[in-house]
Amino acid sequence: MNGVPQPAVAGLNGDAPTTEAVIFDFDGVIVESADIKTEAFIALYKEHGAQAVEAAVAHHQANGGISRRKKIRHIHREHLGIGLNEDGLEALCQRFSRLVESAVVDCAAVAGAESFLAAHHRRLPLFVVSGTPHEELMRIVDRRRLTPYFTAVFGSPPEKPPTIRAILRRHGLAAANVLFVGDARTDYEAAAETGLRFIGRVAPGTASPFPAGTAVIADLTELSL
Repeated sequence: MNGVPQPAVAGLNGDAPTTEAVIFDFDGVIVESADIKTEAFIALYKEHGAQAVEAAVAHHQANGGISRRKKIRHIHREHLGIGLNEDGLEALCQRFSRLVESAVVDCAAVAGAESFLAAHHRRLPLFVVSGTPHEELMRIVDRRRLTPYFTAVFGSPPEKPPTIRAILRRHGLAAANVLFVGDARTDYEAAAETGLRFIGRVAPGTASPFPAGTAVIADLTELSL
């Protein structure tokens, strides 16, 4: 594809290489929280008017998997003409966290997620690599009582590729034998950059953000190793 790296092909029914570990994105893969994050961007920008809200939602939805800090800084600079200093950015990020954290704790799990984790966590390492701020993500995973299922949980910063490389080094894993399950184009790109196999989660009724030919599932009931 014009020289752009692509993830290794991931089979769904035993036709892929041996899986030594699985890395999951969190929002939209383990929990059905995509709409919660969208509503938070609406709440954050509604005081700036309808055009700002529309721009914020469009940027958020086009950049799934990117940290909210980057999104908020970009939206303020490009659509409001406001350059945020660190204190201003941190205040907005904290406000965003207050809007979403408890809602993500309480939202539904993606179908099949909890049963998959329960069935596989004792036989191979399972990880979360997410764009959610690390401390917030750790609290959410703990409050949902998912911590025992994961070998480790990583939020942002840093971005996903360096986190994935650190996981591979620390656990002695071959990239070609690690599967990344994500729901955003940035997840696909992180898998491509680090040499992982990839399966995309595309919720029913939503358009796939992935290139043609990408292996996709509707939920984790369709994920088999």
